[in-house]
Amino acid sequence: MQHPYYPQMEYAFTIGIELTGARWIKPTSVGMTRAAVYAGSGTIEGPMLRGKVIPMSGGDFPLVRADGVIDFDARYLLEADDGTVIYLQNRGFRWAKTPEAAEKMNRNEPVGDDEYYMRVSPKFDVPDGPHAWMSKHVFVGVAEKIPGANRIHYFVVR
Repeated sequence: MQHPYYPQMEYAFTIGIELTGARWIKPTSVGMTRAAVYAGSGTIEGPMLRGKVIPMSGGDFPLVRADGVIDFDARYLLEADDGTVIYLQNRGFRWAKTPEAAEKMNRNEPVGDDEYYMRVSPKFDVPDGPHAWMSKHVFVGVAEKIPGANRIHYFVVR
C-alpha cells in the first residue's frame, strides 16, 4: 500500500551541460580531493522550461570523498527563452556501483545508466514573473554522466 503522503513528481525539463576541464586540489586541507569544473555551455529543453546555460557563469566544485562518492556543489546561471536569468544551485551525489564503472568514469568513458548513481537536489532563485514557480517547489534531478558533459532530467515534486 502506498503511503498517503507519497510525493507525486512531474517531468519539468532537461539541462544538457558541456563541462570544461577540471582543476584539482589534491589533497585538500581535509584530506580529500576537490575539483573545479566550469559550465562551458548547455541547453534546457522540456515542457516547463526552455533556454540555455549561460557560458562560464559558474560551475561545480565537487568533493571526492575517501569512499569514492562525489559530493556535488554546482552553481551557475540559466537563461530562459524569454530572457529571464535564473540562478541554479545543485547539491547531490555520484558513485559507481562497481570498480569497473568507477575506472571508466575516471577515464571519462561512457558508462551505462545502471552502472552508477547520480542524483541532485536543485534550488532555483528566480525573479517575479512567469518562472517564479521554480523558486516555490522542490525538484529532484536524475543525471546522466556522458563524456565531457552531464544531462540532468529535473522533476518537480507536487
